[in-house]
Amino acid sequence: MKFWFDHNNFNVLDLERSLTFYREALGLTEVRRKEAADGSFILVFLGDGQTPHKIELTWLRDRKEPYQLGENEFHLALSVDDFSAAHRLHQQMGCICFENEAMGIYFIADPDGYWIEIIPAK
Repeated sequence: MKFWFDHNNFNVLDLERSLTFYREALGLTEVRRKEAADGSFILVFLGDGQTPHKIELTWLRDRKEPYQLGENEFHLALSVDDFSAAHRLHQQMGCICFENEAMGIYFIADPDGYWIEIIPAK
């Protein structure tokens, strides 16, 4: 028996705002979408066009209050081929929330406060 990664899920309050953020900040694009027949939820899967791994953004119609992310100890990590250009983009977007220069990494926060680690390509 073998297991492999398929996707991670983030619940979001404003789906369009999140889709714009993930497209502009990380170049992720919509791979597929599932909408409930009654309109109660929308699932949008985003991909990087290089790996099979996806992010699932879940929007719930009745959710109005921000999600409680605890201490935000869990996160997603993406590698980037041009770390300096990515850092400049994220600085311009104002989404860098933590930098660890000693480790050579930084984190950005999405519109709902989820942290995403940016790692230089090895």
